[in-house]
Amino acid sequence: MRHLLLGSTVAFALAFAGPALAEGVLSVGMAAPDIGQIDPHKSTTTQDKPMTGWVFNGLVRFPPGSDDLGSLEPDLAESWEKSDDGLEWTFHLRDGVQFHRGYGELTAEDVVFSLERAANPDTSSFSGDYAAFEKIEALDDKTVKITLSAPVPSLLGLVANYHGGNIVSKKAVEELGADFTLKAIGTGPFMVGEYSPQESITFDANPDYFRGAPKLDQIVYRFIPSDSARDLAMQSGELDVMYGRQDQQWIERMRGLDGITVDVVRPAELQNIHFNMTMAPLDDHAVREAIATAMDRQQYVDFLGDAIAEPAQSIIPAGNLGFAPQDLIEKGDPEKAKEMLAEAGYPDGITLKMIQTSLPSMLSIAQVLQAQLAEAGITLDLEVVDHQTFHANIRKDLSQVVYYSAARFPVADVYLTQFFHSRSTVGTPTAATNFSHCDAADDEIDAARVEQDTEKQLELWKAAQEKIVAELCAVPLHEQLLAWAKHDNVDYGYDLEAAMHLGPIINENTTISE
Repeated sequence: MRHLLLGSTVAFALAFAGPALAEGVLSVGMAAPDIGQIDPHKSTTTQDKPMTGWVFNGLVRFPPGSDDLGSLEPDLAESWEKSDDGLEWTFHLRDGVQFHRGYGELTAEDVVFSLERAANPDTSSFSGDYAAFEKIEALDDKTVKITLSAPVPSLLGLVANYHGGNIVSKKAVEELGADFTLKAIGTGPFMVGEYSPQESITFDANPDYFRGAPKLDQIVYRFIPSDSARDLAMQSGELDVMYGRQDQQWIERMRGLDGITVDVVRPAELQNIHFNMTMAPLDDHAVREAIATAMDRQQYVDFLGDAIAEPAQSIIPAGNLGFAPQDLIEKGDPEKAKEMLAEAGYPDGITLKMIQTSLPSMLSIAQVLQAQLAEAGITLDLEVVDHQTFHANIRKDLSQVVYYSAARFPVADVYLTQFFHSRSTVGTPTAATNFSHCDAADDEIDAARVEQDTEKQLELWKAAQEKIVAELCAVPLHEQLLAWAKHDNVDYGYDLEAAMHLGPIINENTTISE
């Protein structure tokens, strides 16, 4: 065994008018009409993920502000060992870690419960990541052993403070039932407080946090879907931190204001256009190829600005371990696309249905796509709905085309499995986010997961990407970085270079001064 230590815009803005928040209370503005849920094993949306970073811990963690796989460090586990074959991992828990709101001390039983819950498709959006977890057992109150059926690439990432790796209170989940989604209990620096639908949710400092009580008293997380209303609230001082617009003009304008800092951070969210290959006419490869030919991918980068966007090079993000750049169409050719559609039997063009979120940053990109396709005789009917309805309906297989923006744990296996393996097809018992019903590279994805030779594993991931791109399950648009603005009197307690939770980790070291 080897030991490892490791309303109108103005009216909306005026709704926030009033005296400045007290020192010790941090006001954060999010571009969403409401919360989805705080259950870390189900939270996938942009507005939900930042909150999980304030409330929960994993066995290990990404240091705040980092997305470096090589920098994972102890969190709820203070040490761990693995067997030489990589099939057995043993974690030793910290003593005295307390769950929020009197739910008691963390034990190995909570860890076993949490990881089994993360692996269960009925209770987790990330169950596919844990397919190789053969057995999870508590050896005693402070020792957890994980037995794998096959080696897992970067297993520590699956028990980190991210997605399914977050540890919940077994007692709280069982007692609260459905209420756990909005009253989640973790061990993190902040505890879930009061929730006002379509307005805000508060998070109270956890005085018993094992790294020390937070310097802040409270976080007020406000839902402000209007970009201009959020900007006004930020400039008037009613917000201390805000989710920014993902375009260069906004970044430059906000950086020009006194006392405001804009952080542009990783990981990049890859923007893919997924084609539902079970729905005519998208079941025809020639039609998918014509659509791809009509798409000018560089235009999306130009539209957003190169401070916030980069050209996509594959159907997985460039920062992933196992990423392999692909030969993609760079410049759209609508006239050629028309000819290709005619040859496929559609001389008068085609009409496609696309359910689209009203989230401004995504809706604007969908409208660019709509305009591009129109030049090739392709009508893209956008059914614009609120963000929660968007997520619900695309998972019901109701959209022919799905525009999805996502960052995941940066190993090729995770993105490939969740978006392109047949086990993850929406509408199935093991559904995740395979909107295209793609099965082109199942064999390569599965083989790479158990391959212990690093070079062979990389080759399998490369082959998987090549097959998915050739099949045109999806067309990658661009990689989009995240922008967060803060007043200069806010100190996160670290440099915000990356945000695995899609937002800054507010922790015990974060401060705000007058």
